Amino acid sequence: MRRPFIAANWKMHKTAQEAVAYAEHFLPLVGQLREATTDIVLAPPFLALPALAQALSRGPGSTSPPIGVAAQNVSAEPHGAFTGEISLDMLTAAGATSVILGHSERRQLFGETDAGVRAKTRATLAAGLTPIVCIGETLDDRETNRTLDVLTRQVEQGLDGRSREEIGTLVMAYEPVWAIGTGHVATPEQANAAHRHVRGKLKEQFGTDAAACRIIYGGSVKPDSIAALMAQPEVDGALVGGASLDPVSFAKIVALSHETA
Repeated sequence: MRRPFIAANWKMHKTAQEAVAYAEHFLPLVGQLREATTDIVLAPPFLALPALAQALSRGPGSTSPPIGVAAQNVSAEPHGAFTGEISLDMLTAAGATSVILGHSERRQLFGETDAGVRAKTRATLAAGLTPIVCIGETLDDRETNRTLDVLTRQVEQGLDGRSREEIGTLVMAYEPVWAIGTGHVATPEQANAAHRHVRGKLKEQFGTDAAACRIIYGGSVKPDSIAALMAQPEVDGALVGGASLDPVSFAKIVALSHETA
């Protein structure tokens, strides 16, 4: 059985000081979960990453679930004349354990491509961090029945060249673009169908090792929608946006995911 994975994507919210205050509020809430059956990850802005990693390391005790820190992006290049970019060595030194790659906002607003996601995924795996690879269709794609074609392309091109051993260590995040920040959420059945298709493509590319790959859902996930999503057999967790900015709200999402696991 795949271990649930719940990640908070704070996007461009919270200073380092606000991130530390969040951790101090959040840790006691999840400390009430006595068995670490869920992987929890917080993805702050770059400048808050070291402070948050340090604050989380001062957790309420060994009974708390492990909490990792993710970056929201990274360069595929190890170093060089790339003004404004962040390398994997920098993220590792700052305490990151995983990296969000190919988020729809990065694709739509900053022109990221499947080829770029492929290069970043390769580099992230080589650095020993966990890639959280985002895929998903637009509203136009869904309304014109191209959802499965889009997901197939993003999986095949974004993960081309990865090994069977690597595929089980990464996380795929299905985020229908039309549901991100809109208040609309895919039905549990829609999410499960998309995840089932993605897992099928992974199996075609990587064989039985694909069964270990966790596929999580993102798109206006809230405390009142997480239980139904997690009840679906192909939904292994969630990438949470706006609802993760409040530690109480996000703790509820984690707790409900924990209960469903």
